[in-house]
Amino acid sequence: MAGDVSIYGIRHHGPGSARRLVEALDALAPATVLIEGPADASALLPMLADPGMATPVALLTYAEDDPANASFFPFADYSPEYQAARWAVRHGAALRFIDLPASDRLGAHGGGIEEDAAATADDDPISRDPIGMLAIAAGYDDGESWWSDVIEENPSSGPVFAAVADAMSALRAEAGPLSAREAAREAHMRIEIARAAKESDGPVAVVCGAWHVPALIARQSLTADRDLLKGRPKAKIKATWAPWTAPRLARASGYGAGVVAPGWCAHLWDTRDAEDRDAVWLARIARVMRERGHFVSTASVIEAQRLGTALAALRDRPAPGFEELREAAIACLCNGERALWDDIAAELLIGSTVGAIPASTPLAPLLEDLQRQQKATRLKPEALERALTLDLRSESGLARSTLLHRLNALDVPWGRLADAGRSRGTFRENWQLCWEPEYAVRLIENLVFGSTIPEAAGGRLLEAMRGEADLAALATLVRTAMVADLPRATEAGIALLEDKAALTSDCQTLLATITPMADIMRYGEARAGTAAHLSALMPRIVVQAALALPYAARNLDADAAGRLRGAILAADRAIALAELDGDTLATWHRALQLLLGDAQATRLIAGAAARLLYEAELLDADAAADLLGRMLSPGTPVADAAGFFEGFLEGAGQRLIHDASLRDAVDAWLMSLEEDAFTANLPLFRRVFSALDRTERRRLIDAIFGRGTTSGAGGYRLIDGAAAIWPAHEQRVIALLTAGAPR
Repeated sequence: MAGDVSIYGIRHHGPGSARRLVEALDALAPATVLIEGPADASALLPMLADPGMATPVALLTYAEDDPANASFFPFADYSPEYQAARWAVRHGAALRFIDLPASDRLGAHGGGIEEDAAATADDDPISRDPIGMLAIAAGYDDGESWWSDVIEENPSSGPVFAAVADAMSALRAEAGPLSAREAAREAHMRIEIARAAKESDGPVAVVCGAWHVPALIARQSLTADRDLLKGRPKAKIKATWAPWTAPRLARASGYGAGVVAPGWCAHLWDTRDAEDRDAVWLARIARVMRERGHFVSTASVIEAQRLGTALAALRDRPAPGFEELREAAIACLCNGERALWDDIAAELLIGSTVGAIPASTPLAPLLEDLQRQQKATRLKPEALERALTLDLRSESGLARSTLLHRLNALDVPWGRLADAGRSRGTFRENWQLCWEPEYAVRLIENLVFGSTIPEAAGGRLLEAMRGEADLAALATLVRTAMVADLPRATEAGIALLEDKAALTSDCQTLLATITPMADIMRYGEARAGTAAHLSALMPRIVVQAALALPYAARNLDADAAGRLRGAILAADRAIALAELDGDTLATWHRALQLLLGDAQATRLIAGAAARLLYEAELLDADAAADLLGRMLSPGTPVADAAGFFEGFLEGAGQRLIHDASLRDAVDAWLMSLEEDAFTANLPLFRRVFSALDRTERRRLIDAIFGRGTTSGAGGYRLIDGAAAIWPAHEQRVIALLTAGAPR
C-alpha cells in the first residue's frame, strides 16, 4: 500500500518552523521522513539523534581526490531538518535525504559546470527572494520581519504549511524559469518522493525549503525527471559530521541560509510557547550586563518588558521580537546608551557556541587525531577569540604550544601567536584562539601529507623546504619545524640550509637568514630538541655576510639603502641574541668599521654602522663627535649629510636621553656649525627628531637644560652657557610672533 505524501515547506534554521513541524509530525505519525539534503549522505542522518551530538554541527561532504572541493550543510537545535531527523529516529520511522547527491554538486564544481545564464535564479527577483516579495505584498519593509511575525514568533497556531504552499504557488506562477541545477534538484526530489511513497507502509512526510513545495506537489512524468538528470557530473565523495559554530549560522558571516540573530533563534526554540519568553530574554540581558560590571535593577527589567510589549502593539506585531526588546533594553537597561548594548550584543544575539560530535562519527584521520589531541591537551575549540598564555617549562604548556604550532604549519591558524608582552624570555607564549569551521576542510586537504597531525605538518613543511629557493624563507621554515617539534623536517631543513648557504653570496639574503636562525637557536632552550648542530652553520653565514657587506653597501639608491639598513639592524640584534664566539663578532664589527672609511659606502648605511659600533662600545663619544663633524661638514652634500645623520640617530632618541656622553658630543657638533650650515641642516634634524613622541621630547629637553626645583615647585635650571643663549632666543621668538601684529 502506497503511503500518502505530506509536504512541509520550512525555513532553514527557523525555530517557529521547527516547532510547527514537530506538531505536524506528531499529528501525522509518518512511517517515512524525507529531508532536503544530499541523498548519498543519508546513512549519517540517524547520528543527529546520538546523545553525544551537540549542535551546531554540519554535514561535511568533500571530493575524495580534491578535499578543498567541499560543502557544508549546517544544523542547529532549532533547524526543522534537525528536529525532523530526531523525530524519525525517536519514533522508528524510515529516514533519508532526497536532494541531489553530493557527488553531483561536487562533481559540477570540480568540472566547472556553468549553468544556463539565461535561466539563473539570480536574474529573477521572485526566485532570489520569495519571502521578500510576500513581505512587500503584505506591507512590510523586509522579508525577515514578515516571516518572523507570521511563522517564527507568532504564538498562535494555524494551517501554516498550507498557507505557505499557497503563497509559494502564487509566487512561482509569476517567477522566471529555473536554473538547470534547480530544475535537476527538484526532479531528483520528486523521484525520491515517488519511490518512498511506493515503498512506505504509512504516511510519508517531506521536509523541504518553502520555495520547493509547489514543484514537489506538482505531478510530473518520472521519465521527464529522469531525462533532466542524465549526463550530470559525478565525483567520488566522502561525508562526515563536523562541529559548527554559532557565529557561522549568522547571515552576517556570509552564509546564505543564515539567520540574523542565532542567539535569539535559540531562545525562541528553548522557550517555545512559554508565556514568560520575553521576561527570560530580558533577564538574560540583565545577567550579562551585571557580569560586565553594569548596574541593572529588577525594576528596570520589568519596565523594559512593558516597553517591549507596547512597541509591538504600536507596530501591529503579534508579540515583541528581538528588535522591540533590543530597543526596550537600550532605553531601560542601558540608560539610552547604545554603546552599552553594543558591548553585549554579540554575546546575546550571536553567541559563541561550538558543536560537538560523537566519538563514533566516521572522521577523516586528521580530524580524529585533532580530537584526540584536543582532549589530551584540554584545549576546547571556541568560536569567539580568547587569550591563552603558555609556560613552555611545563609539560602541558609545551604540549599545547606544539599542537598550535603544528596546526599553523598546516595552515590551520586556530591559534595566532601574539606579542609576548612584558615577558621577553623564551619560555612564554601568548596566543589568541578562535576556531573556524573551515579548518576541518583544511585539515582534510592536508591528508596527502600524512594521517596524523605531526606526520602531515612535517610532510607539508618538507615539501615547502624542498621547493624554497630563498635562503631566509628556508630558515623561517626550519624555525617553524623546530618550534612544532618535527625532528625529521628540522634535520632535513638544516641540511638544505647548509647546502644553499654554501652557494649564496648575496649579502641581503645572508643577512635576512641570520634572524630566523638566531630564533632557532634561542628556541632550542625551551624545546626538547636543541639546535646545537647549528652552532657551526650560523657563524659561517655571519662571516659570509660580513665579507659581502662592504661591497653591498656601495652607491645604493634610497629604497635599496633603506632595505639594507633594516637587514643590518635586524642581523645585529640576532647576532647579539645568538651569543656567537668572539672571532665571529670581531669579523662582523670589522665589516661595520670598513663602512666608516669607505668613500663609496652609502651614507645611510655608514651612519647605521657607526651607531651599532657606538652601542657596542667600539666607538667612544669623542670619536663619534669627530665622525659626525667629518660626515656632516659644510662641504658634504646635504643629501649625504642627511643620510649619515639619519642612519646614526634615527631610532636612537632614547639613547640621547640617557647617554650624556653621546648627547654632549651631538650638542658640541651642533654648536660648532655656522649659522648657514645649521639652517641648511634643519630639515634633517627635524626628520630625525620627529620620531620622538611628546613625552620623549620633554625628557630630552629636561636632559639638555637640566631639571631643578625652586621652593618646592618644579622648574628648569639652565646649564652653563644656556643662560646667555636663552634671552636672545626668547626675544627672537617674541619678535616672530608679534611681527605684523596691529599696534
